[in-house]
Amino acid sequence: MTAAATSTSDSLWQDIREEAQHAMEADPVFGKSLADTVLIHGDFAAALADLIGQRLGSGATERARFTSFAREAFRSQPDLIETASGDLQAIALRDPAITELLPPLLHYKGYVALQAWRVSHWLWHRGHIDAALLFQNEASNVLQVSIHPAASIGSGVYLDHATGIVIGANVVIGDEVTILQNVSIGRRSELPTRAPRIGRGVFIGSGAAILGDISIGDFAKIGADTVVASDIPAGCTAVGNPARLTNCPEPASVA
Repeated sequence: MTAAATSTSDSLWQDIREEAQHAMEADPVFGKSLADTVLIHGDFAAALADLIGQRLGSGATERARFTSFAREAFRSQPDLIETASGDLQAIALRDPAITELLPPLLHYKGYVALQAWRVSHWLWHRGHIDAALLFQNEASNVLQVSIHPAASIGSGVYLDHATGIVIGANVVIGDEVTILQNVSIGRRSELPTRAPRIGRGVFIGSGAAILGDISIGDFAKIGADTVVASDIPAGCTAVGNPARLTNCPEPASVA
């Protein structure tokens, strides 16, 4: 991790601690939970690993196992913490209901599910297939978000509401993407490489399905309940089943 990246995550951690301290002073009853979840830890990596373990594990042994995997991933690849910082900041920027960092860290299951996936992805690419799939299975069972460890997801991603989201193997999702509830993104055939590729800044509305060997261009918008099985040009909005284009920056048509 670069010095700049370290500075960014350290600064974010200090902001989170200050928010937790203020919240604890305002609500002493809630204070113990904040102390146990945030203030007891020395850095963001430790707090996030513990949060993943608490959310995925159903008992003390399972919680310790998930926490241990997460700690090892963050220790071995510190850039995961920088990416997690970017994901958290993205929520604060794009969710009009909040302006702080502490609420999505503690209460947004989509954030925890995404960070659990980042650990599973790290495990998958180091040959720990069973452990990676265990993370996927538990995130699906407990958080209702199923992301295959072989998917690829950029930074600044926001899973809004995060219920019923399914992202298949080899799907590629770019930076700054927002995905609402009940979205499916995956293959239409048995060929493993024929999965969707989602560009930067794409917005995917609730209930949408994006299927097959297709590309969604940067900053495109996919409307609620839209079924996309063909390429969507950059900047266009796709609506309906089958998808049709509207609001394109220049004349375009579904391939």
